[in-house]
Amino acid sequence: MNTLSPALSNDIRVRDLLLNALTFSSGAIDAISFIALGKVFTAFMTGNVAFLGLRIAGAGGPGCVSIIVSMAAFSIGVYLGTRVIKPRGHKGAGVWPHRVTSALGLSLVGHAGFLVLWFAFRGQPSNDVAHILLALWGFAMGMQSAAVRSLHVDGVFTTAATATFIFVMGDFVYWSESADERRRLWGVLIFLFLGALAGGLLLVHARIYAPVLSFVTTLLVVVTAAIGFSNRTATEVATTPVLAGLNRAR
Repeated sequence: MNTLSPALSNDIRVRDLLLNALTFSSGAIDAISFIALGKVFTAFMTGNVAFLGLRIAGAGGPGCVSIIVSMAAFSIGVYLGTRVIKPRGHKGAGVWPHRVTSALGLSLVGHAGFLVLWFAFRGQPSNDVAHILLALWGFAMGMQSAAVRSLHVDGVFTTAATATFIFVMGDFVYWSESADERRRLWGVLIFLFLGALAGGLLLVHARIYAPVLSFVTTLLVVVTAAIGFSNRTATEVATTPVLAGLNRAR
């Protein structure tokens, strides 16, 4: 039985829209980093792990330095993001705790640094500069991943779609997901595709401006979250039995 209040239902809808936007941004970032920065991902770490294995096996693939830089920066981003979101003794409150917005705000440092270097080299970075760019975006994507993970939305990570595929395909067996959950999961797949499409189109037709898309998208998410969830308190959450008792909204 759905006992969500109208205010909470609205918060969940806004949250899902923001998650779609972050997924769109990640899709564009991975498309751009893969094509323009040495065939390496800065959000999809599963691909990088596979690339590293291929490289060590002598089967070719991206350079080891590029892979390791991206993975290391992503790891640092996850670590620092987790520290920002959940310091010792702190528990987040609400559909979108304010510390999630803070972590995403810090990820903008990586986005902004990327833009500065990208524009400085007119979208044609050397190998050494490409490593720095990979680190900046890897850090930003790690921060974003830590922030989204803290929301505990099943099947949604915004930087990878494997878990989402599992949830979507599993739902065909028992049809157990609610309409809202189903819409949320398909949203991840659709917006990841659209982000990659947009990133690829920008690289082909307006290369110099390609990274602006992800920066602006993430900035809009941060601003929207800061405004939309600024008045949410732990008291409001405690008075909502469904949210207090579940880690996802059905």
